[in-house]
Amino acid sequence: MTGNDRALLAFRAEADALLAALGDLTPSDWERATRCPPWRVRDVVGHVITVLARVPDMIGAPAPPQPDTTATGYYRPDHRFSDTANATRVETARDRAAGLDPATVVQGLSATVTAVVTACSRERPGRVVQTRHGDAMLLTDFLTTRVVELAVHGLDVADALHERPWLTAAAAHQLQQLLFGPDWKSAVSMLGWDPVTLLRKTTGRTPVTSEDSADLARAGLRGALAFG
Repeated sequence: MTGNDRALLAFRAEADALLAALGDLTPSDWERATRCPPWRVRDVVGHVITVLARVPDMIGAPAPPQPDTTATGYYRPDHRFSDTANATRVETARDRAAGLDPATVVQGLSATVTAVVTACSRERPGRVVQTRHGDAMLLTDFLTTRVVELAVHGLDVADALHERPWLTAAAAHQLQQLLFGPDWKSAVSMLGWDPVTLLRKTTGRTPVTSEDSADLARAGLRGALAFG
């Protein structure tokens, strides 16, 4: 199985899990506040649709000659996480979800996921794409960042609903490899944390103690994921 195949498998698994969870929500659930103020659950889903919808557009654009950014490097804390960028991110998500009934939002997410899977399935290994931030990345690496979006915001939705997180094994493995590199299995074993705890600690969803930071460093953490 190629890197493209593994990333796409993780993407599909995590997207399906999110869609299944959303299908069980009541109208009031969609209006629950999340840890990403001022977003409600519907706004978080609107954001996920927005960031996934960029993949087919990127694939349809000319390919840069070579990559200059990895999936880890994509999360560097530069202009992409500035106050201005974050404000735009918030408003775009709210605009996408505004005035739509839950069924329409879920249909939009499902259609977007299908478009991503279809577009990525047609691409050769080694395909390079350009992000809206100007990064040239392997499609596999950019798709991994979309798995991050699905997994982390899926966690946000689950917490808002007071439900047990549904992080899939395929997504967890993809993200652990992103965080620790080829020897990720040894790193995860050394830490002894379950996948959800690890995701919380590396994305700011749970406070990290000085002991945690030391443990992560010893495990070879490449860098926490800068994430709103």
